[in-house]
Amino acid sequence: MTNSEQSASTEQRANADSEVEQQNNEQDPAKVSPPLWDRSILSKPICKELIKMQSIPLESDPSVRRSPRVKDENHLFGTMKEGVYTLHEVFMCGYHASQNANCIGWRFSITEPYKWVTYQEIYEMVCKVGSGLIEKGAKANQEQLIGIYSRNGLPWFVFDRTCSAYSMVSVPLYDSLGPEALTHIVKQCELGIIMVDTSDNAMKLLKDAKEGKTDTLKLIVLVDDESDEVRDLAKEVSVTVVSFEQLQDIGTKCLCEFVPPKPNDLYTICYTSGTTGQPKGAMHSHKNGVAGISAYLVNAADYQCEFTADDVYLSYLPQAHVLERYFQCGLIMHGGKIGFFSGDPKKLLDDAAALKPTVFPMVPRVLNRIHSKIYSLVGQSGLKRMFFDFCLSRKMARLKQGIVENDSIWDKILFHKFRAAVGGRVKFGLSGAAPITPEVLNVIRCVLGFPMLEAYGQTESTAALTATLHGDFTGGNVGTILPNMILKLVDVPEKEFYAKDNKGEICCKGLSIFQGYYKDEEKTKEAIDEDGWLHTGDIGEWLPNGSLKIIDRRKNIFKLSHGEYIAPEKIEQIYQLCAIVGQVYIHGNSLKSSLIAIVVPEEEAIAEWCKDKGINVDGRTFSEICDLEDVSTNILKDMNAKGQHHGLKSFELAKKIYVSCESFTIENELLTPTLKSRRNRIEKQYEAKINEMCSGLE
Repeated sequence: MTNSEQSASTEQRANADSEVEQQNNEQDPAKVSPPLWDRSILSKPICKELIKMQSIPLESDPSVRRSPRVKDENHLFGTMKEGVYTLHEVFMCGYHASQNANCIGWRFSITEPYKWVTYQEIYEMVCKVGSGLIEKGAKANQEQLIGIYSRNGLPWFVFDRTCSAYSMVSVPLYDSLGPEALTHIVKQCELGIIMVDTSDNAMKLLKDAKEGKTDTLKLIVLVDDESDEVRDLAKEVSVTVVSFEQLQDIGTKCLCEFVPPKPNDLYTICYTSGTTGQPKGAMHSHKNGVAGISAYLVNAADYQCEFTADDVYLSYLPQAHVLERYFQCGLIMHGGKIGFFSGDPKKLLDDAAALKPTVFPMVPRVLNRIHSKIYSLVGQSGLKRMFFDFCLSRKMARLKQGIVENDSIWDKILFHKFRAAVGGRVKFGLSGAAPITPEVLNVIRCVLGFPMLEAYGQTESTAALTATLHGDFTGGNVGTILPNMILKLVDVPEKEFYAKDNKGEICCKGLSIFQGYYKDEEKTKEAIDEDGWLHTGDIGEWLPNGSLKIIDRRKNIFKLSHGEYIAPEKIEQIYQLCAIVGQVYIHGNSLKSSLIAIVVPEEEAIAEWCKDKGINVDGRTFSEICDLEDVSTNILKDMNAKGQHHGLKSFELAKKIYVSCESFTIENELLTPTLKSRRNRIEKQYEAKINEMCSGLE
């Protein structure tokens, strides 16, 4: 088949899909209830009124709350676009909206310009890859699970779109998964077909097959060049290896029509990265995904800014993570562009400067690094710091009025330099995946000059349950209930939290609650009760304006010897406000009355910080600086001064610290792929130092 014939064939198929969408849109809603309600059912109170009352008790059960934008729990909002009810329809919507503009961009180093492929090219790749998979034995149905074991990039995106187009189920695998977790997922899902990015990752799968740890693998689609070792071992264990390009060539010769999924069909099995134990496979339907995407974006669209085909998104979080994955889908639904970072997290701002994104979701670890970077550039004292603090106070005053701006006199004098570091065009930011302090968010809002909102949710709720509203920058809460969910708080008597006091464990029900854990009925029953409520494990409080505040966790807490409960993540957030503190881990146990900490300083800032403290470090390496007793003493002093300033009680302050020169990273398995601390692994790695510090405590 010639290129022109291929293009004509795929264009005909696109037109056919468009006709199907049009037929769906022409259904009479009075006669046929849609799979998901669109924006027509939403009210649109003015933002100031919505901020004043961010949730409303149900008339039928006042213990349950809903968004003020929906009428009742029977009419929850589900889709931004009428007729878009599956992730395949999400892509097709963007395909038509884009007018064949650029879709996916990447570069392999910070010295290269971005390269782009268009929506039409992505569409044709999906056709070829899906047809090639079917030719190699895949089935276009819900029984077919396809593994995606790869770093962020074009092949990952194409494979996920392919699975949706042909009713297959994608099973993303974090490229940083440990060997035990990888084996567990391949075995549990009985994966026979896996797309793999590198020969090294292919070897991990093939060695498992050779050692009998897995026995289902039949086909590897390899993106990079096949090594001799992969070729030999694949032959030995009877696994076929084809390249990404070869698979497309195979599909070109036998193009198959799309087999679009239904809204209730399974879209993906999304394994939680987990801070302990084996990962669990959360099953998301297409309806879950579309509702999760739409519920967040509709508040942004109605009260801040709506995504358009002109928007550009910087992708750096793992595509397997729900925040990254569904945010990408939201942008694609509107025909926007996605640019992948070059691969080095330390060079992320270089990628931002080159790509000039308009949309930039972040996780707290990245926000904390930017916050620290800002203050390390400004310094801790002197005229430069005084001028910065004065300009910041002017912007903070505007922020208290609900105004975020980037064209004030203070921006023109000072803050435009910081804004340029993220490309100068960001109009929308989001913090998710873990808690973040209001102080960090407010500094980012003022210095970088764009609204940074905060969302709360989890994998099991298909991302966000609540989100802050544009104009509400009071901080300390996670905002309003999204219009696809209802929420309630339930008693946690062991910690003396009671729903009658507007405090308790957050439970949710609605369109984006997952379908359960794959092949794990016991864990599913632990997460979703018999009435269909998902128990999040987080403890929340309803504030007077109906917004939700996260105040504790049922897990990740411990009790000291005098009976006081400790929430270590809250303390860590506050300590990370110190410009010198890059990473921190708080540790304690029930036999001691005090806390200790492992601290990783900011390497770029430590020399200047030491100079300010009068500590001579000339000629010393970072490791040697971290070993100095004066450094440890002064870091602890700064941390506890910050802690006291932010209201930490005396028993919440660390009494001893160990200063480490080794960062917590994904590679050394001390961070999850979404940059959360793996607490049990940090404890194990620093066991000797922890025991040494604890031995001198009461």
